[in-house]
Amino acid sequence: MGAEQGFITAGGTLDLTVDAHVHTGFAAGRDSIGVIVSAADRAGLAAVTFADQVGKDTTWLPAYADAVRRARRRTELNLRIAAEVEVVQPDGWLAWPAADLGHLEALSVAVTRLPTDDGPLGPREVRSLIAAGVLTEAGVAEIVVTATVKGLERASRYVPTQLARPLSLLQQMGVDDGVLSTEALDHLADACRTTGTAVEVSEAWRSPSLRMVGRLREAGVPLVAASDARYAGEVGHWQYLLRV
Repeated sequence: MGAEQGFITAGGTLDLTVDAHVHTGFAAGRDSIGVIVSAADRAGLAAVTFADQVGKDTTWLPAYADAVRRARRRTELNLRIAAEVEVVQPDGWLAWPAADLGHLEALSVAVTRLPTDDGPLGPREVRSLIAAGVLTEAGVAEIVVTATVKGLERASRYVPTQLARPLSLLQQMGVDDGVLSTEALDHLADACRTTGTAVEVSEAWRSPSLRMVGRLREAGVPLVAASDARYAGEVGHWQYLLRV
């Protein structure tokens, strides 16, 4: 099976035999790749994407990719080598690792903090700026969408892309994604279609919202199931996604 087959679905029902975003002990997770593959097999999965978080100081990509390749020889599951990279500036610049990206078969693009020219701001800092009248909730949503679109355009030049936890920053701030204008949502959907990006529906983050999932489906954007698991026992186990 090819690197992308078995992972992407276009609209309709989510394929819950695929987990398109899991973490390992190389970064944000706890367990080894072998332990995760065994857990995925027990959960009845057919495919798993490893998408550990990387940044400019990441040096372990070659060892990580080698570990996934070794695991492929011991399982019938379709395993894909990916990484999660964060958009850190409004122009879509990403926190690229110094290591060669040639090891990767996909990139999961995330906007977990507000990209600014002076560096990304966390939810608490953004909330303070809103309280001070420097920013508005709608303005923050627009910044996030614009940076996301530009980040996808950059990342998709190299490998196939997925969008992790869209608008999760708003969720962390307690802001409903209803502040997002129809035009902004259409802009995001158009960018996903143009770049061939699949949107991850995250079990751990319960993101995107049911409303946004519906809008993305209507727009024909591919959706994939993603546990965002940090522990092997969370891989391929769904509650929120069953509602979706």
